[in-house]
Amino acid sequence: MNAIKVHDKYFVPYLSEDEIQAKVQQLASRLNHDYNGTRPLFIAVLNGSFMFASDLFKYLTIDAEISFIKLASYKGTKSTGHILTTIGLDIDITGRNIVITEDIIDTGKTITEFLPQIINQQPATLKIAVLLHKPEATIYPVKIDYCCFSIPNKFVVGYGLDYDGLGRNYRAIYQLK
Repeated sequence: MNAIKVHDKYFVPYLSEDEIQAKVQQLASRLNHDYNGTRPLFIAVLNGSFMFASDLFKYLTIDAEISFIKLASYKGTKSTGHILTTIGLDIDITGRNIVITEDIIDTGKTITEFLPQIINQQPATLKIAVLLHKPEATIYPVKIDYCCFSIPNKFVVGYGLDYDGLGRNYRAIYQLK
């Protein structure tokens, strides 16, 4: 893997496609075990989690459904501090086992502001599965139930993560140089 340029910034290799796929497959194995005999609903948070959710779903052997919600808080490499819901959940989740699928949790603000909307709909259970977590950046308390990678507080792109709309298409993850 070589360094890449996205807009005006350079990014260096951080996690390879093989490393990512191995962790996603391990996570799917845990979910297959934990949700055996149930039919959970995965709620994938767009735009960033589309690749993670897609790959995770390919490894699931349990009966499961997926829906999408679009939340946004980033502009450039910084969080705006405001959560924007642009596509809402259109499935009744009352009494359902819910797994929210996120690409990354850094400050925790986005997921913390979104969770009450889900909790108000009275799911049976609510878990969070995340590809990347930045513990050093987390300032809002978030209980992450499933995590593929804990990473330093560095800006990353690739595998669904972007910098001002670009960089999502890389199969690996790169960090800001």
